[in-house]
Amino acid sequence: MIILLGATGYISQAFTQALLRQNKEFVALSRKEIDYTRFDLLLPFLRDRKPEFLINAAGYTGKPNVDACEVARADTLQGNTLFPLTLAHACLAANIPWGHVSSGCIYAGARLDEPGGTRVEKDLTQPGAKTLLSEHPEKLHGFTENDPPNFSFRDGPCSFYSGTKALAEESIAGLGQSYIWRLRIPFDEFDNSRNYLSKIQRYSKVYDNVNSLSHRADFVTACIETWIRRVPFGIYNVTNPGFVTTRQVVGLIEKILKPNRSFEFWSNDAEFYKTGAVTPRSNCVLDVSKLLAAGIKPRPVEEALESSLRQWQPEKA
Repeated sequence: MIILLGATGYISQAFTQALLRQNKEFVALSRKEIDYTRFDLLLPFLRDRKPEFLINAAGYTGKPNVDACEVARADTLQGNTLFPLTLAHACLAANIPWGHVSSGCIYAGARLDEPGGTRVEKDLTQPGAKTLLSEHPEKLHGFTENDPPNFSFRDGPCSFYSGTKALAEESIAGLGQSYIWRLRIPFDEFDNSRNYLSKIQRYSKVYDNVNSLSHRADFVTACIETWIRRVPFGIYNVTNPGFVTTRQVVGLIEKILKPNRSFEFWSNDAEFYKTGAVTPRSNCVLDVSKLLAAGIKPRPVEEALESSLRQWQPEKA
């Protein structure tokens, strides 16, 4: 039996559907049923139920976006750092293997090949990075699981949300039998306020950058597979292989959905942060070689995007 924490969340709902499709016995819990943030309640519960595996999809993301986390800092720290640490100790004490949904937003930019070696460029909107991306995309490489976070409290500036996610990884790494699964900008064919494709269609202006993305069903399936296949515990970047620019995504939306609107883009970072955002945003590329080497192979990101848009299901009024 598998225990799934954070039953009502956007990613947790996708885990629920995947576990149902695979006929896995599981229990999806919300804090209304048991306050699993309390160690004194959580540990006896785990020892009583004795699950074979636990999935933590609970966390604090802020609504409508991470700007809200700048205000609700206590809730953000509790949900994204302190609770995973509590859970790690409880699972260790109960001898239960588990997986934690983390985030790729603890990075900024990518690695760029240049004469003499490779360097990290945090801002992929810089002219040199944009030229390299358009002329030699093969020279842009994602961050691996061995690269230290560079959009964190230890290597800022960063959003408070990203800082807490990076701190959680640092706190729980090596504690017990655990996977850390890094999600990056979720999307799929179902219109939802949390869906990247929905957000782009509703923004008054769009922020152009370069990113790895995670198809929601592909992400949860890959996470579950790490446990089913018993791949080594540790950190895994779980995105669809490849990367895209926002302009590429907008182009696909225009081509496939043919929306009755034109898309405007922010002129630059200064304009975006002046009126469109409060806290810095993470834009980054992740390397999924470790996941692929484990035999888990999500679809390329372009294929997943096109499939989602061709099967698009608008939100019902």
